Amino acid sequence: MPKLVDHEAKRREILEVTWRLMATRGADAATMREIAREAGYANGALAYYFANKEALVEAAFVYVFDRTNDRIRGATEGLRGRAALRAFLVEVLPTTEVTRLEARIVLPFWSRTVAEQRFAELNDAAMQQWRRELGDLLRQGREDGDVTVTTPDDVLVEQLLAMAMGLQVLATTHGTPTPAATQLAMLDAYLSGLAVR
Repeated sequence: MPKLVDHEAKRREILEVTWRLMATRGADAATMREIAREAGYANGALAYYFANKEALVEAAFVYVFDRTNDRIRGATEGLRGRAALRAFLVEVLPTTEVTRLEARIVLPFWSRTVAEQRFAELNDAAMQQWRRELGDLLRQGREDGDVTVTTPDDVLVEQLLAMAMGLQVLATTHGTPTPAATQLAMLDAYLSGLAVR
């Protein structure tokens, strides 16, 4: 009887290898040949799952974004308002090994959005999703009385995204990256400022 192959599981395995390789060695070092070798495939075998390097890079970004969203859903379950905002953003800030590696995937992806329409569309869809979700949490905070500042919610959402994305840059640069404790202190200081007593 022929062996059944779970192609979706194989695809996930390749994506797991790809994003980690890109995060630790850089996007340019993650060639199809190197990814195939790291994943334990023969050279050229990846073509069954991904037509080319561009398709693989795109899928790796979507994979990382989906993983982040899965963690966000788990972390915010049962929470509202400011507590949910904190739980959401903790899953984005590069304060752990996994989130630092994920940030290293996002940075080169952003640079490609400047010249490549498909990457720009993917990034825009991801950011629009986060804008909606953060906006919903801010509205909950206003309903519960733990967000009372007069600053409009759309401005607060952009400030939260700017902080999270800025820290993805600052915490992954060489030299003196922003420590995890400082990132969390910045987040807490910002969130406490949402409630004017």
